[in-house]
Amino acid sequence: MPGNGLWRTKSIEQSISDTDEPGTRLRKDLTAWDLTVFGVAVVIGAGIFTLTASTAGNLAGPSVSLAFVLAAIACALAALCYAEFASTVPVAGSAYTFSYATFGEFAAWIIGWDLVLEFAVGAAAVAKGWSQYLQAVLGQVGLDVRTTTSVAGLDVDWGSLLLIAVLTVLLAVGTKLSSRVSAVITAVKVAVVLLVIIVGIGYVKMANYSPYIPPAETGSAAHQGLEQSLFSLLTGFSGSTYGVMGLLAAASLVFFAFIGFDVVATTAEETKDPQRAVPRGILGSLAIVTVLYVAVSLVITGMLPYTELRTQPDGSRATLATAFSANGVDWAATVISVGALAGLTTVVMVLMLGQSRVLFAMSRDGLLPRGLARTGEHGTPFRITAVIGVLVAIAAGFFPAGKLEEMVNVGTLFAFILVSAGVLVLRRTRPDLPRGFRVPLVPVVPVLAILACLWLMLNLTALTWVRFLVWMALGVVVYFAYGRRHSLLGKRGATAVPVVKEDEVP
Repeated sequence: MPGNGLWRTKSIEQSISDTDEPGTRLRKDLTAWDLTVFGVAVVIGAGIFTLTASTAGNLAGPSVSLAFVLAAIACALAALCYAEFASTVPVAGSAYTFSYATFGEFAAWIIGWDLVLEFAVGAAAVAKGWSQYLQAVLGQVGLDVRTTTSVAGLDVDWGSLLLIAVLTVLLAVGTKLSSRVSAVITAVKVAVVLLVIIVGIGYVKMANYSPYIPPAETGSAAHQGLEQSLFSLLTGFSGSTYGVMGLLAAASLVFFAFIGFDVVATTAEETKDPQRAVPRGILGSLAIVTVLYVAVSLVITGMLPYTELRTQPDGSRATLATAFSANGVDWAATVISVGALAGLTTVVMVLMLGQSRVLFAMSRDGLLPRGLARTGEHGTPFRITAVIGVLVAIAAGFFPAGKLEEMVNVGTLFAFILVSAGVLVLRRTRPDLPRGFRVPLVPVVPVLAILACLWLMLNLTALTWVRFLVWMALGVVVYFAYGRRHSLLGKRGATAVPVVKEDEVP
Protein backbone atom coordinates (compact mmCIF):
# COMPACT_ATOMS: atom_id res chain seq x y z
CA MET A 1 0.00 0.00 0.00
CA PRO A 2 1.99 3.02 -1.25
CA GLY A 3 0.23 5.53 0.95
CA ASN A 4 0.85 3.55 4.11
CA GLY A 5 4.27 2.11 3.31
CA LEU A 6 5.88 4.30 5.93
CA TRP A 7 4.10 2.42 8.70
CA ARG A 8 4.46 -1.16 7.50
CA THR A 9 5.71 -3.29 10.36
CA LYS A 10 8.00 -6.29 10.24
CA SER A 11 6.64 -9.11 12.36
CA ILE A 12 8.69 -10.55 15.19
CA GLU A 13 8.45 -13.94 13.53
CA GLN A 14 9.84 -12.58 10.24
CA SER A 15 12.71 -10.83 12.02
CA ILE A 16 13.69 -14.06 13.77
CA SER A 17 13.31 -16.05 10.54
CA ASP A 18 15.67 -13.68 8.72
CA THR A 19 18.48 -14.54 11.16
CA ASP A 20 18.84 -17.92 9.40
CA GLU A 21 19.16 -16.43 5.92
CA PRO A 22 22.20 -17.99 4.15
CA GLY A 23 25.05 -15.57 3.59
CA THR A 24 24.01 -13.19 6.37
CA ARG A 25 23.97 -15.58 9.32
CA LEU A 26 25.80 -14.51 12.48
CA ARG A 27 27.61 -17.03 14.66
CA LYS A 28 25.90 -17.72 18.03
CA ASP A 29 28.65 -18.19 20.62
CA LEU A 30 28.23 -15.44 23.26
CA THR A 31 27.23 -16.12 26.88
CA ALA A 32 25.78 -13.95 29.68
CA TRP A 33 29.34 -13.45 30.94
CA ASP A 34 30.48 -12.25 27.50
CA LEU A 35 27.61 -9.75 27.40
CA THR A 36 28.35 -8.45 30.89
CA VAL A 37 31.98 -7.99 29.90
CA PHE A 38 30.91 -6.10 26.78
CA GLY A 39 28.62 -3.90 28.87
CA VAL A 40 31.24 -3.07 31.50
CA ALA A 41 33.91 -2.74 28.81
CA VAL A 42 32.00 -0.10 26.87
CA VAL A 43 30.58 1.85 29.81
CA ILE A 44 33.63 2.15 32.06
CA GLY A 45 36.08 4.43 30.36
CA ALA A 46 34.52 7.47 28.81
CA GLY A 47 32.87 8.72 31.98
CA ILE A 48 35.51 7.92 34.58
CA PHE A 49 38.57 8.82 32.56
CA THR A 50 37.39 11.82 30.55
CA LEU A 51 34.24 13.34 32.08
CA THR A 52 34.15 13.02 35.87
CA ALA A 53 36.72 15.67 36.80
CA SER A 54 35.90 18.21 34.10
CA THR A 55 32.14 18.00 34.71
CA ALA A 56 32.70 18.63 38.43
CA GLY A 57 34.86 21.65 37.66
CA ASN A 58 32.71 23.17 34.95
CA LEU A 59 29.11 22.35 35.86
CA ALA A 60 28.23 20.62 39.13
CA GLY A 61 31.04 20.83 41.68
CA PRO A 62 30.95 18.01 44.27
CA SER A 63 27.34 17.24 43.30
CA VAL A 64 28.66 15.50 40.18
CA SER A 65 28.21 12.28 42.19
CA LEU A 66 24.47 13.05 42.39
CA ALA A 67 24.49 13.82 38.66
CA PHE A 68 25.76 10.28 38.05
CA VAL A 69 22.94 8.90 40.21
CA LEU A 70 20.31 10.85 38.26
CA ALA A 71 21.74 9.69 34.94
CA ALA A 72 21.91 6.11 36.23
CA ILE A 73 18.24 6.18 37.23
CA ALA A 74 17.24 7.27 33.73
CA CYS A 75 19.46 4.53 32.29
CA ALA A 76 18.06 1.88 34.64
CA LEU A 77 14.49 2.65 33.61
CA ALA A 78 15.43 2.42 29.93
CA ALA A 79 17.56 -0.68 30.59
CA LEU A 80 14.52 -2.57 31.87
CA CYS A 81 12.71 -1.78 28.61
CA TYR A 82 15.73 -2.85 26.54
CA ALA A 83 15.91 -6.10 28.48
CA GLU A 84 12.28 -6.99 27.70
CA PHE A 85 12.65 -6.18 24.02
CA ALA A 86 15.96 -7.98 23.60
CA SER A 87 14.63 -11.13 25.30
CA THR A 88 11.51 -11.02 23.10
CA VAL A 89 13.21 -10.16 19.81
CA PRO A 90 16.72 -11.71 19.92
CA VAL A 91 17.78 -10.14 16.64
CA ALA A 92 20.69 -7.87 15.73
CA GLY A 93 19.86 -4.18 15.49
CA SER A 94 18.70 -3.28 19.00
CA ALA A 95 16.34 -0.28 18.99
CA TYR A 96 16.14 -0.33 15.18
CA THR A 97 14.75 -3.87 15.11
CA PHE A 98 12.42 -3.19 18.05
CA SER A 99 11.00 -0.09 16.35
CA TYR A 100 10.44 -1.99 13.08
CA ALA A 101 8.19 -4.40 14.96
CA THR A 102 6.20 -1.72 16.78
CA PHE A 103 6.17 1.68 15.05
CA GLY A 104 6.83 0.67 11.46
CA GLU A 105 9.53 1.04 8.83
CA PHE A 106 9.94 4.81 8.79
CA ALA A 107 10.34 5.02 12.57
CA ALA A 108 12.78 2.09 12.40
CA TRP A 109 14.86 3.90 9.80
CA ILE A 110 14.86 7.08 11.89
CA ILE A 111 16.05 5.24 14.98
CA GLY A 112 18.66 3.33 12.98
CA TRP A 113 19.95 6.59 11.56
CA ASP A 114 19.87 8.06 15.05
CA LEU A 115 21.95 5.16 16.44
CA VAL A 116 24.80 6.28 14.19
CA LEU A 117 25.05 9.27 16.54
CA GLU A 118 25.25 6.97 19.54
CA PHE A 119 27.65 4.33 18.31
CA ALA A 120 29.78 5.68 15.46
CA VAL A 121 30.03 9.24 16.77
CA GLY A 122 30.48 7.88 20.30
CA ALA A 123 33.36 5.70 19.13
CA ALA A 124 34.96 8.73 17.46
CA ALA A 125 34.62 10.88 20.60
CA VAL A 126 36.20 8.23 22.82
CA ALA A 127 38.94 7.53 20.27
CA LYS A 128 40.00 11.16 20.62
CA GLY A 129 40.19 10.73 24.39
CA TRP A 130 42.31 7.60 23.85
CA SER A 131 44.68 9.59 21.66
CA GLN A 132 45.12 12.24 24.37
CA TYR A 133 46.02 9.58 26.93
CA LEU A 134 48.44 7.96 24.46
CA GLN A 135 50.26 11.27 24.21
CA ALA A 136 50.34 11.53 28.02
CA VAL A 137 51.69 7.99 28.43
CA LEU A 138 54.38 8.55 25.80
CA GLY A 139 55.39 11.73 27.62
CA GLN A 140 55.65 9.87 30.93
CA VAL A 141 58.14 7.41 29.42
CA GLY A 142 60.26 10.22 27.99
CA LEU A 143 58.84 10.44 24.46
CA ASP A 144 57.62 13.95 23.67
CA VAL A 145 55.37 12.98 20.77
CA ARG A 146 52.16 14.75 19.79
CA THR A 147 49.33 12.53 18.55
CA THR A 148 47.95 15.33 16.42
CA THR A 149 49.76 16.56 13.34
CA SER A 150 49.03 19.08 10.59
CA VAL A 151 48.42 17.74 7.09
CA ALA A 152 47.70 20.20 4.29
CA GLY A 153 46.53 22.76 6.82
CA LEU A 154 44.27 20.31 8.66
CA ASP A 155 44.86 18.97 12.18
CA VAL A 156 44.80 15.17 11.93
CA ASP A 157 44.61 12.99 15.04
CA TRP A 158 46.81 10.08 13.97
CA GLY A 159 46.57 8.43 17.40
CA SER A 160 42.84 7.81 17.06
CA LEU A 161 43.26 6.71 13.45
CA LEU A 162 45.78 4.05 14.50
CA LEU A 163 43.44 2.72 17.20
CA ILE A 164 40.45 2.53 14.86
CA ALA A 165 42.44 0.69 12.19
CA VAL A 166 43.56 -2.01 14.64
CA LEU A 167 40.08 -2.45 16.15
CA THR A 168 38.43 -2.67 12.73
CA VAL A 169 40.62 -5.65 11.87
CA LEU A 170 39.95 -7.29 15.25
CA LEU A 171 36.17 -6.94 14.88
CA ALA A 172 36.24 -8.34 11.35
CA VAL A 173 38.10 -11.44 12.57
CA GLY A 174 35.44 -12.46 15.10
CA THR A 175 33.08 -11.39 17.88
CA LYS A 176 34.21 -14.11 20.30
CA LEU A 177 37.85 -13.05 19.88
CA SER A 178 36.79 -9.46 20.47
CA SER A 179 35.08 -10.57 23.68
CA ARG A 180 38.23 -12.31 24.94
CA VAL A 181 40.43 -9.30 24.22
CA SER A 182 37.83 -7.05 25.82
CA ALA A 183 37.73 -9.23 28.96
CA VAL A 184 41.48 -8.93 29.49
CA ILE A 185 41.58 -5.18 28.97
CA THR A 186 38.44 -4.67 31.08
CA ALA A 187 40.08 -6.47 34.00
CA VAL A 188 42.99 -4.03 33.75
CA LYS A 189 40.84 -0.91 33.79
CA VAL A 190 38.56 -2.12 36.59
CA ALA A 191 41.71 -2.71 38.64
CA VAL A 192 42.80 0.86 37.88
CA VAL A 193 39.39 2.21 38.93
CA LEU A 194 39.60 0.32 42.22
CA LEU A 195 43.12 1.73 42.70
CA VAL A 196 41.74 5.26 42.22
CA ILE A 197 39.14 4.65 44.90
CA ILE A 198 41.42 2.93 47.42
CA VAL A 199 44.40 5.29 47.08
CA GLY A 200 42.29 8.42 46.61
CA ILE A 201 40.31 7.94 49.84
CA GLY A 202 43.44 8.71 51.82
CA TYR A 203 43.60 12.22 50.29
CA VAL A 204 39.94 13.17 50.68
CA LYS A 205 39.27 16.38 52.60
CA MET A 206 35.68 16.81 53.81
CA ALA A 207 35.93 20.58 53.32
CA ASN A 208 36.07 20.02 49.56
CA TYR A 209 32.48 18.72 49.62
CA SER A 210 31.16 22.07 50.83
CA PRO A 211 29.13 23.48 49.23
CA TYR A 212 27.89 20.18 47.76
CA ILE A 213 25.84 22.09 45.18
CA PRO A 214 27.77 25.33 44.51
CA PRO A 215 25.74 28.54 44.06
CA ALA A 216 24.72 29.16 40.46
CA GLU A 217 26.87 31.39 38.30
CA THR A 218 25.06 33.35 35.61
CA GLY A 219 26.07 35.58 32.79
CA SER A 220 28.73 33.30 31.35
CA ALA A 221 29.27 33.99 27.67
CA ALA A 222 29.61 30.26 27.14
CA HIS A 223 25.98 29.73 28.06
CA GLN A 224 24.14 32.35 26.04
CA GLY A 225 22.02 31.95 22.91
CA LEU A 226 22.17 28.48 21.38
CA GLU A 227 25.00 27.49 23.74
CA GLN A 228 22.61 27.42 26.72
CA SER A 229 20.43 24.42 27.52
CA LEU A 230 17.19 24.09 25.59
CA PHE A 231 15.30 24.27 28.90
CA SER A 232 16.97 27.58 29.74
CA LEU A 233 16.26 28.90 26.26
CA LEU A 234 12.56 27.96 26.44
CA THR A 235 11.87 29.00 30.04
CA GLY A 236 14.21 31.94 30.52
CA PHE A 237 16.00 30.35 33.47
CA SER A 238 19.52 31.64 32.96
CA GLY A 239 22.76 29.91 33.66
CA SER A 240 23.66 26.25 33.64
CA THR A 241 26.92 26.54 35.58
CA TYR A 242 26.60 25.18 39.14
CA GLY A 243 23.40 25.41 41.13
CA VAL A 244 20.47 23.10 40.47
CA MET A 245 20.52 23.89 36.75
CA GLY A 246 24.20 23.06 36.64
CA LEU A 247 23.49 19.74 38.36
CA LEU A 248 20.82 18.87 35.80
CA ALA A 249 23.06 19.95 32.93
CA ALA A 250 25.81 17.75 34.42
CA ALA A 251 23.42 14.77 34.60
CA SER A 252 22.70 15.22 30.90
CA LEU A 253 26.42 15.37 30.11
CA VAL A 254 27.60 12.48 32.30
CA PHE A 255 24.85 10.43 30.71
CA PHE A 256 27.50 10.02 28.01
CA ALA A 257 29.38 7.91 30.54
CA PHE A 258 26.59 5.32 30.61
CA ILE A 259 25.98 4.90 26.93
CA GLY A 260 26.85 1.52 25.62
CA PHE A 261 24.93 -0.83 27.89
CA ASP A 262 22.40 -1.02 25.06
CA VAL A 263 25.18 -2.38 22.84
CA VAL A 264 24.50 -5.64 24.67
CA ALA A 265 21.08 -5.72 22.99
CA THR A 266 22.67 -5.44 19.53
CA THR A 267 24.49 -8.76 20.09
CA ALA A 268 21.32 -10.70 21.00
CA GLU A 269 21.43 -12.59 17.70
CA GLU A 270 24.93 -13.87 18.50
CA THR A 271 23.99 -15.11 21.97
CA LYS A 272 23.44 -18.75 22.88
CA ASP A 273 20.52 -18.16 25.28
CA PRO A 274 19.35 -14.57 24.57
CA GLN A 275 16.14 -14.79 26.65
CA ARG A 276 18.20 -15.18 29.84
CA ALA A 277 21.65 -13.87 28.91
CA VAL A 278 20.71 -10.49 27.41
CA PRO A 279 18.70 -9.13 30.39
CA ARG A 280 21.44 -10.31 32.76
CA GLY A 281 24.15 -8.69 30.65
CA ILE A 282 22.31 -5.36 30.40
CA LEU A 283 21.22 -5.01 34.02
CA GLY A 284 24.35 -6.57 35.52
CA SER A 285 26.78 -4.31 33.69
CA LEU A 286 24.72 -1.19 34.51
CA ALA A 287 24.66 -2.01 38.23
CA ILE A 288 28.43 -2.59 38.37
CA VAL A 289 29.40 0.63 36.63
CA THR A 290 26.97 2.83 38.58
CA VAL A 291 28.58 1.85 41.88
CA LEU A 292 32.06 2.49 40.50
CA TYR A 293 31.11 5.85 38.95
CA VAL A 294 29.59 7.26 42.13
CA ALA A 295 32.54 6.06 44.23
CA VAL A 296 35.13 7.60 41.89
CA SER A 297 33.28 10.94 41.62
CA LEU A 298 33.11 11.20 45.41
CA VAL A 299 36.83 10.49 45.74
CA ILE A 300 37.95 12.93 43.03
CA THR A 301 35.86 15.86 44.29
CA GLY A 302 37.05 15.12 47.82
CA MET A 303 40.72 15.15 46.80
CA LEU A 304 40.67 18.58 45.14
CA PRO A 305 38.43 21.69 45.32
CA TYR A 306 36.08 21.69 42.35
CA THR A 307 37.35 25.11 41.30
CA GLU A 308 40.72 23.52 40.49
CA LEU A 309 39.05 21.07 38.12
CA ARG A 310 37.78 23.71 35.70
CA THR A 311 38.79 23.64 32.07
CA GLN A 312 41.86 25.86 31.56
CA PRO A 313 41.93 28.90 29.24
CA ASP A 314 44.05 26.92 26.77
CA GLY A 315 41.25 24.34 26.51
CA SER A 316 42.94 21.58 28.51
CA ARG A 317 40.43 19.59 30.59
CA ALA A 318 40.95 18.09 34.03
CA THR A 319 41.10 14.28 34.30
CA LEU A 320 41.45 11.78 37.11
CA ALA A 321 45.22 12.15 36.88
CA THR A 322 44.88 15.90 37.63
CA ALA A 323 43.64 15.27 41.18
CA PHE A 324 46.40 12.77 41.94
CA SER A 325 49.18 14.94 40.51
CA ALA A 326 47.94 17.90 42.58
CA ASN A 327 48.30 15.75 45.70
CA GLY A 328 51.83 14.65 44.76
CA VAL A 329 50.83 11.08 43.88
CA ASP A 330 52.58 11.11 40.53
CA TRP A 331 52.96 7.34 40.29
CA ALA A 332 49.18 6.96 40.56
CA ALA A 333 48.73 9.50 37.76
CA THR A 334 50.94 7.35 35.53
CA VAL A 335 49.00 4.19 36.36
CA ILE A 336 45.72 6.00 35.71
CA SER A 337 46.92 7.15 32.31
CA VAL A 338 47.91 3.61 31.32
CA GLY A 339 44.61 2.24 32.66
CA ALA A 340 42.67 4.88 30.77
CA LEU A 341 44.51 4.00 27.58
CA ALA A 342 43.54 0.35 28.00
CA GLY A 343 40.02 1.17 29.14
CA LEU A 344 39.12 3.49 26.32
CA THR A 345 40.32 0.87 23.85
CA THR A 346 37.44 -1.44 24.75
CA VAL A 347 34.94 1.41 24.71
CA VAL A 348 35.77 2.21 21.09
CA MET A 349 35.78 -1.45 20.13
CA VAL A 350 32.36 -2.28 21.59
CA LEU A 351 30.74 0.89 20.21
CA MET A 352 32.03 -0.02 16.76
CA LEU A 353 30.67 -3.53 17.27
CA GLY A 354 27.23 -2.13 18.13
CA GLN A 355 27.23 0.20 15.14
CA SER A 356 28.14 -2.59 12.73
CA ARG A 357 25.27 -4.76 14.01
CA VAL A 358 22.70 -1.97 13.59
CA LEU A 359 23.79 -1.24 10.01
CA PHE A 360 23.94 -5.00 9.39
CA ALA A 361 20.26 -5.31 10.35
CA MET A 362 19.32 -2.32 8.19
CA SER A 363 21.22 -3.74 5.23
CA ARG A 364 19.62 -7.17 5.62
CA ASP A 365 16.23 -5.45 5.46
CA GLY A 366 17.22 -3.64 2.25
CA LEU A 367 17.09 -0.13 3.73
CA LEU A 368 20.83 0.03 2.97
CA PRO A 369 22.58 -1.93 0.18
CA ARG A 370 22.05 -5.64 0.95
CA GLY A 371 25.56 -6.49 -0.19
CA LEU A 372 26.87 -4.85 2.98
CA ALA A 373 25.13 -7.48 5.11
CA ARG A 374 27.16 -10.38 3.75
CA THR A 375 29.10 -12.26 6.41
CA GLY A 376 32.53 -13.79 5.85
CA GLU A 377 34.22 -16.97 6.99
CA HIS A 378 34.44 -15.66 10.56
CA GLY A 379 30.67 -15.11 10.78
CA THR A 380 30.98 -11.31 10.99
CA PRO A 381 29.68 -8.58 8.63
CA PHE A 382 33.18 -7.68 7.43
CA ARG A 383 32.07 -5.21 4.74
CA ILE A 384 30.02 -3.12 7.15
CA THR A 385 32.80 -3.34 9.73
CA ALA A 386 35.21 -1.81 7.21
CA VAL A 387 32.75 0.96 6.34
CA ILE A 388 32.25 1.76 10.03
CA GLY A 389 36.01 1.88 10.51
CA VAL A 390 36.34 4.51 7.77
CA LEU A 391 33.44 6.64 9.06
CA VAL A 392 34.66 6.59 12.66
CA ALA A 393 38.20 7.39 11.54
CA ILE A 394 37.00 10.46 9.63
CA ALA A 395 34.97 11.73 12.61
CA ALA A 396 37.77 11.09 15.12
CA GLY A 397 40.48 12.50 12.90
CA PHE A 398 38.87 15.82 12.05
CA PHE A 399 36.14 16.83 14.58
CA PRO A 400 36.47 18.28 18.14
CA ALA A 401 35.67 15.89 21.01
CA GLY A 402 33.31 18.15 22.98
CA LYS A 403 30.79 18.55 20.17
CA LEU A 404 30.88 14.83 19.42
CA GLU A 405 29.99 13.97 23.04
CA GLU A 406 26.85 16.10 23.11
CA MET A 407 25.67 14.69 19.78
CA VAL A 408 26.05 11.19 21.22
CA ASN A 409 23.90 12.09 24.22
CA VAL A 410 20.95 13.44 22.28
CA GLY A 411 20.98 10.47 19.91
CA THR A 412 21.09 7.94 22.74
CA LEU A 413 18.30 9.56 24.74
CA PHE A 414 16.06 9.66 21.67
CA ALA A 415 16.68 5.92 21.15
CA PHE A 416 15.83 5.21 24.79
CA ILE A 417 12.53 7.08 24.47
CA LEU A 418 11.44 5.05 21.43
CA VAL A 419 12.40 1.72 23.02
CA SER A 420 10.51 2.57 26.20
CA ALA A 421 7.43 3.57 24.20
CA GLY A 422 7.83 0.42 22.12
CA VAL A 423 7.38 -1.77 25.20
CA LEU A 424 3.98 -0.17 25.79
CA VAL A 425 2.97 -0.69 22.15
CA LEU A 426 4.11 -4.31 21.93
CA ARG A 427 2.44 -5.22 25.24
CA ARG A 428 -0.81 -4.00 23.70
CA THR A 429 -0.47 -5.36 20.18
CA ARG A 430 1.30 -8.67 20.87
CA PRO A 431 0.53 -9.81 24.41
CA ASP A 432 0.93 -13.41 23.19
CA LEU A 433 4.68 -13.17 22.57
CA PRO A 434 6.91 -15.17 24.93
CA ARG A 435 9.03 -12.76 26.95
CA GLY A 436 12.19 -13.96 28.67
CA PHE A 437 12.10 -10.81 30.80
CA ARG A 438 9.15 -8.55 31.61
CA VAL A 439 9.40 -4.91 32.70
CA PRO A 440 7.78 -4.55 36.14
CA LEU A 441 5.02 -2.05 36.86
CA VAL A 442 3.97 -1.41 33.25
CA PRO A 443 3.04 1.27 32.22
CA VAL A 444 4.68 3.16 35.10
CA VAL A 445 8.31 2.21 34.43
CA PRO A 446 8.27 2.86 30.64
CA VAL A 447 6.48 6.20 31.15
CA LEU A 448 9.01 7.25 33.80
CA ALA A 449 11.83 6.22 31.45
CA ILE A 450 10.39 8.41 28.70
CA LEU A 451 9.96 11.41 31.01
CA ALA A 452 13.45 11.04 32.52
CA CYS A 453 15.12 10.82 29.11
CA LEU A 454 13.10 13.75 27.77
CA TRP A 455 14.14 15.83 30.77
CA LEU A 456 17.81 15.03 30.18
CA MET A 457 17.41 15.95 26.51
CA LEU A 458 15.98 19.34 27.48
CA ASN A 459 19.13 20.05 29.48
CA LEU A 460 21.40 19.63 26.46
CA THR A 461 22.35 22.79 24.61
CA ALA A 462 20.01 24.23 22.01
CA LEU A 463 22.85 24.07 19.48
CA THR A 464 23.07 20.31 20.04
CA TRP A 465 19.36 20.07 19.25
CA VAL A 466 19.86 22.06 16.05
CA ARG A 467 22.64 19.70 14.94
CA PHE A 468 20.48 16.71 15.88
CA LEU A 469 17.52 17.95 13.83
CA VAL A 470 19.76 18.63 10.83
CA TRP A 471 21.19 15.11 11.09
CA MET A 472 17.71 13.57 11.30
CA ALA A 473 16.50 15.63 8.33
CA LEU A 474 19.41 14.25 6.33
CA GLY A 475 18.30 10.77 7.35
CA VAL A 476 14.78 11.40 6.06
CA VAL A 477 16.22 12.41 2.68
CA VAL A 478 18.31 9.23 2.49
CA TYR A 479 15.31 7.06 3.40
CA PHE A 480 13.09 8.47 0.66
CA ALA A 481 15.93 8.51 -1.87
CA TYR A 482 17.01 4.90 -1.24
CA GLY A 483 15.63 2.98 1.72
CA ARG A 484 11.92 3.11 0.95
CA ARG A 485 12.37 1.99 -2.66
CA HIS A 486 14.71 -0.90 -1.80
CA SER A 487 12.97 -2.12 1.35
CA LEU A 488 12.79 -5.93 1.35
CA LEU A 489 9.58 -5.77 3.36
CA GLY A 490 8.07 -3.50 0.72
CA LYS A 491 9.13 -5.82 -2.09
CA ARG A 492 7.50 -8.75 -0.29
CA GLY A 493 4.24 -6.85 -0.52
CA ALA A 494 3.77 -6.48 3.22
CA THR A 495 0.46 -5.02 4.26
CA ALA A 496 0.78 -1.84 6.24
CA VAL A 497 -1.49 -1.50 9.24
CA PRO A 498 -1.49 0.96 12.13
CA VAL A 499 0.18 -0.67 15.11
CA VAL A 500 -2.11 0.46 17.94
CA LYS A 501 -5.62 -0.45 16.82
CA GLU A 502 -7.73 -2.33 19.33
CA ASP A 503 -8.66 -4.99 16.73
CA GLU A 504 -4.99 -5.93 16.37
CA VAL A 505 -4.89 -7.40 19.86
CA PRO A 506 -5.11 -11.22 19.52
